[in-house]
Amino acid sequence: MLYRADRVQRPLTRLPVRPIGRDDGWCDASADRNYNRPVRHPYAASAERLWRADDLYDTVVVLNYNVQPRARSRGSAIFMHIAGPGYAPTEGCIALRREHLLWFVRRAGFGGAVHVLP
Repeated sequence: MLYRADRVQRPLTRLPVRPIGRDDGWCDASADRNYNRPVRHPYAASAERLWRADDLYDTVVVLNYNVQPRARSRGSAIFMHIAGPGYAPTEGCIALRREHLLWFVRRAGFGGAVHVLP
């Protein structure tokens, strides 16, 4: 789990927690050796910046999708994070209202599973 310590308090959770730094990113270049892994910016390959101007990544749960084993082009940076205005679509993530995300992380534990139903 990641959070912006300059904007929000450390979330109450049993999940492992780490603050997001200004240079933190997540590699989404499927041909790169660090595909679907955290990286530091500047980064030579395509990598999403986790330090954002908006509040969507103020609280982020890394869902461990396509982590072990990693398969190229199967998806990267699949997170549970704060929803945008009007629940704008994400690029494959799960987005919740801030209060619902905080409710979830208070109850979540390492090794738990998130099931997405149609």
